[in-house]
Formats: sequence, C-alpha cells, structure tokens
Amino acid sequence: MPLDVTLYDMAYSRSSPELSFSRRELRDLGIALVALSIAFAIFFAGGGARALSGILDRGVVVPVFVSLLTAGLGFLLHEIAHKVAAVRFGQLAEFRADYGMLFLAIVSSLAGFIFAAPGAVHHQGRVTSRQHGLIALAGPMTNAALTVIFVPIYLAGMMFDSSLIILIGSRGLMINLLLMAFNMLPFGALDGRTVYQWSTTVFAVVFIPALLLTIGAFISGFGL
Repeated sequence: MPLDVTLYDMAYSRSSPELSFSRRELRDLGIALVALSIAFAIFFAGGGARALSGILDRGVVVPVFVSLLTAGLGFLLHEIAHKVAAVRFGQLAEFRADYGMLFLAIVSSLAGFIFAAPGAVHHQGRVTSRQHGLIALAGPMTNAALTVIFVPIYLAGMMFDSSLIILIGSRGLMINLLLMAFNMLPFGALDGRTVYQWSTTVFAVVFIPALLLTIGAFISGFGL
C-alpha cells in the first residue's frame, strides 16, 4: 500500500526504533484486515446488492474466510514488511488505517469494482535513497513471495480435488499479483514511485513481470 514518510499523528513514547506494535496500530491493522476481507468477499461474489444477498443466503463464513486468507493476508504482510524494513534501517514506523478509504473499499465492492487503499506505514528518520527504496520495495516483494506460496496450495487443491483449496490457491495468487503490480505503479504515494526514483533497473525488473502476469491472469479469468 502507499508509503508515506511524513508523520502527522504518531506519538512515540520510546526513544529508539524497535519492532513493536502499539494498541492503536494493532487496532488499525485489525479493522483494515476485516474491512478488506469483507470488501473482497463482496467483490468476488460479483458485487452489488445481489452479491451481498447471495453471500448472506449461503453463509458469510466461507467467502470472508477465503478473502481473509488471500486479500487480508496479502495486505497485512505487505504492511508489516514495510514496517520491518523501516525499523531495520533505524526508522520509527507505525501503520495507520485510512477509515475513509476502507469505507470506499466496501462501497466500491457493492458497486461491482474495488478500490483498496486501506492505509500506510508511516516512518520517520534519516534514510538514504537506497534504504528508502528498499523499504518501499519490501511490501511488493512480500506479495511476490506469497504468489509463490499460493502456487503449491492451488496444485494441492487440484491433486485432492478440493474446490475450497483450489479457490484459496488461485485467488491468493491472483490477489497478490494484483497487489504487487498496483503498488509498483510509479505514481503518487505508491511504492513504485519510490523504487523508480531510487533505481529504474530494480523498478523495471519487478514491475514489468508483475504487470504482465497480472494482465495474463485477468485475461484467463484465473482466480476470479
């Protein structure tokens, strides 16, 4: 998700960076995780009131559970990766949810599409251009790693003829490809802009394959 280096409302009681999570940060991560899981469950059900009605009629547990393991996990580990990288380079770092954007994610899913920008890891401290680029790159590369992990899950589902495991594997792969490609766009506050400003070579090596694979997955309907 977008990475912001300006802190407006973060208050630290500690004097040196450490990998820990405040109550507010855990609350924001939890709310964002639940909201995104619900939004993606509605989106993958086809969107609109009809999709919501269908989910309620057939039960909400399985759709939300699948979204939690795919979109939710992809988002959560993406943000934690930013935080871990920032702390590794001596930064004070903390996630802040954007409640307006979380609301928009759910509303857009009801409209049949989804726009998800649930918040960002804000960090403070001096970093070099390379370190700043690596902090930004940590999120998309975590999604890349998750796409690899979901491949054997999908294959296991095919082997054991389990529709649920197939769904988790294919959707997890698709969503994490999408998260990787979207966040690597070189615009605005997205990770890709920071990576591009640091190294155009690294940007191209990561972004181009992610974009092509995502387009290919959409064209084939994989995971949808």
